[in-house]
Amino acid sequence: EAQKSFMHRFNIASDLTEWAKDAGELGLAGILVWMRFMATRQLIWNKNYNVKPREISKAQDRLTDLLQNIYKNKPQYREILRMILSTVGRGGEGDVGQRIRDEILVIQRNNDCKGGMMEEWHQKLHNNTSPDDVIICQALIDYIKSDFDISVYWKTLNSNGITKERLLSYDRAIHSEPNLRRDQKDGLLRDLGNYMRTLKAVHSGADLESAIANCMGYRSEGQGFMVGVQINPVPGLPSGFPELLEFVLDHVEDTNVEPLLEGLLEARQELQPLLLKSYERLRDLLFLDIALDSMVRTAIERGYEELNKAGPEKIMYFISMVLENLALSSDNNEDLINCLKGWSHALDMSKSRDDHWALYAKSVLDRTRLALASKAEHYQQVLQPSAEYLGSLLGVDQWAINIFTEEIIRAGSAASLSSLLNRLDPILRKTAHLGSWQIISPVETVGCVVVVDELLAVQNKSYGQPTILVAKRVKGEEEIPDGTVAVLTPDMPDVLSHVSIRARNSKVCFATCFDQRILQDLKLKEGKAVSIWIKFSNLEIRDISSSAVSFGPTTSTFPQALTLKKKNFGGKYAISIEEFTSDTVGAKSRNIQFLRGRVPSWIKIPMSIALPFGVFEKV
Repeated sequence: EAQKSFMHRFNIASDLTEWAKDAGELGLAGILVWMRFMATRQLIWNKNYNVKPREISKAQDRLTDLLQNIYKNKPQYREILRMILSTVGRGGEGDVGQRIRDEILVIQRNNDCKGGMMEEWHQKLHNNTSPDDVIICQALIDYIKSDFDISVYWKTLNSNGITKERLLSYDRAIHSEPNLRRDQKDGLLRDLGNYMRTLKAVHSGADLESAIANCMGYRSEGQGFMVGVQINPVPGLPSGFPELLEFVLDHVEDTNVEPLLEGLLEARQELQPLLLKSYERLRDLLFLDIALDSMVRTAIERGYEELNKAGPEKIMYFISMVLENLALSSDNNEDLINCLKGWSHALDMSKSRDDHWALYAKSVLDRTRLALASKAEHYQQVLQPSAEYLGSLLGVDQWAINIFTEEIIRAGSAASLSSLLNRLDPILRKTAHLGSWQIISPVETVGCVVVVDELLAVQNKSYGQPTILVAKRVKGEEEIPDGTVAVLTPDMPDVLSHVSIRARNSKVCFATCFDQRILQDLKLKEGKAVSIWIKFSNLEIRDISSSAVSFGPTTSTFPQALTLKKKNFGGKYAISIEEFTSDTVGAKSRNIQFLRGRVPSWIKIPMSIALPFGVFEKV
């Protein structure tokens, strides 16, 4: 039945949602997964069935009205209900901003163009879509229509101010020229033509305009067979709210996105009290809020270029705006709000030229990252099992199942926020003299570079030559593979985790890198021999001859001989922090003593006493 038409899908969704609302978060997660598979065209929309548009509209109204009522009565599920609504949309088209990400995947799949320029453009669209994408899309259409004349492609780009240098300047640079086949022509012209409408809808603010019009009210006169339409304004809107929305629309295509972001957030703040009330037109307000949220994401991605030469204060201000946007869309947002307060204080410290502003900002940045990681983990636990279960039953492509939760996360403000944090991190580390590395196990060594996605996947391998692993993910519980002389990662496992202790005991270099440029350079060295030197709390990595790589005293993965010295009982069963010495306590306790009086007052050092060496032997 669901394959017959949208009308059937929406009616079935309403029936299932009636049941799911009493099944809690996991029940609604199942609805979200099914609706998103539908919205991303993984499921058949219509199969040999004719249906009138008004019948689809009626079914859609029934579903959105039900979701609106659940939103009113079950506030603990509002975040996931917003996500479900974004797959439907007020007019059945859904969140057009998200469709930019979804539709390019469909175009690539349907037309067998997953590599080269199309893949590079896909990566740009996923990470920082901008009005340039409208021009790029038009250039592709012109290129295809001209029977694949590459000069026409460049003519369209250049006449609209896009040069080769500009293409290379994007965060996700476009290096390649299109190289498409004649058998792809008809399909690409059709799909890119449809995609152009989606791109223009986002970058001209059309989707936002529709949501605003539904709340502000409008009237369209009937002409001929076309009936007239009159939508009344939503009653009880705050004073000055229409003018604020007018400001947003006037600036929606500005190159300088800061005023637009401020206006969007102010509008969302004004809406929040109304979204908590039992409004008759709550649905229209929800769709407006979703549209404002979507435009924040689009604007911040467009603003990446503006931030390339910006100072840390501006980046921190943008971070605070995106973080606030994320908090406004999240249910359990206490940690996000605390992070927001932290960024506000960091900005104040920076403006007042506080000596420790960068150190404080770095601590807030780390806390924000933890909050994002926690949110992503929650999504993974709630959504991915349903995606895998329903996806397999519905015959969804495996690639779409695998990236389901990842794409949900990338579609929201969290991905934009993470990108901004990555921009700021190296600046803060440099200002606070923290360096680009956190060295957990300081060992100088040589080896051949091997790049892996996660340490867990190779922990049982045995390398035949000294190997420097560059691992994207290190959780902390893994074993270090035999033959490994160094593990370098952007991940931040606890210094007391299993893998950290094993690295120190085995004399394996283990370090976290905070500079994406260094990591990217390391990945380009895969298969090559390098040396690792430790200099001023940083790693220096140098190219060497492969003949210099062999197992020896400096590269062995086995512990070197140790001389153990017995610690004698000093006569006291407990000592205060003032009495900590190398003869009475270990390094962790002495580090707490060392920090006393050496860190800013806003960093709290815990009270500490210790049972000194020899106590347990004595008793």
